[in-house]
Amino acid sequence: MKALATALAVATFATVSDTTEVARTQAVPGSRHTFVTVSGTGVGYVAAHQRADGGFAEPGGTSSPELTAWAVLGLRAAGGGAGSSALSYLVAHEADLTDVTDVELAAMAETVLGRRPDRLLTRIRAARKASGRIGPGVNSTTWGVLALRQARERAPRAAIRYLLRAQRRSGGWGWSPGGAPDSNDTAAAMEALRVTGIRGAPIRRGLAYLRRLHNRDGGFELTPGRGSDSQSTAWAIQAFLAAGKPVPRGAFRYLHRMRRSNGSYRYSARYVTTPVWVTSQVLPALAKRPFPLY
Repeated sequence: MKALATALAVATFATVSDTTEVARTQAVPGSRHTFVTVSGTGVGYVAAHQRADGGFAEPGGTSSPELTAWAVLGLRAAGGGAGSSALSYLVAHEADLTDVTDVELAAMAETVLGRRPDRLLTRIRAARKASGRIGPGVNSTTWGVLALRQARERAPRAAIRYLLRAQRRSGGWGWSPGGAPDSNDTAAAMEALRVTGIRGAPIRRGLAYLRRLHNRDGGFELTPGRGSDSQSTAWAIQAFLAAGKPVPRGAFRYLHRMRRSNGSYRYSARYVTTPVWVTSQVLPALAKRPFPLY
């Protein structure tokens, strides 16, 4: 899986006008959340990039199971659909997944599409270490917990303790043990902890860390001094929603300003890159649905 703390590899400059979002509020049957269905914006853009093989691809690119999983999660969070062909594509490419985080992401996507991903869940369980870590690091443990909870399985207590120990003095979480924290990994770890019932100081400290990455333009940045971007802002919004706290002022407006005329979302005010991936990660925040998607 592409790191949540990814650096921009390819960027295209573009100037677009601000566009107003059209949305409606809708209750999800059996869900703990009310969400916003985004009409004619990001949902349509992501859906339009599903290929004939059932997978999703960036413009001009080829399908990949990782991007397909992100697209499925984004579409389902926002009330859209990816169809049975996306599930067939994911199942057909399970053996291609080598990184534990890719396995966990695909397991979540297959689960929200209505399939129990037994082979992927078995691989996640097999990646558990005596320390509580799932896979190679903090991020893989976070996504292991989210994938298991998405499948309605109990998260290992040792994995929860590992995530709690991995919180840095700043209140944030990083990609790997001892690594510098960032907003994306912090938000994902907080979502994993909240769905396992963790409250109190770890969550307060995580929110305090995220608030320090909240900029005057309303957006959140990945790390200090980097500048606001859509994915970091979306992750931060999900973290505040998971914690049951008000989303900081301006965050949704920032995302609205990043919307392009074709319905996709810019990475930032300066860059347009990987629009299907960026838009897929923005959709759950706009729909006000943290992970896992219940």
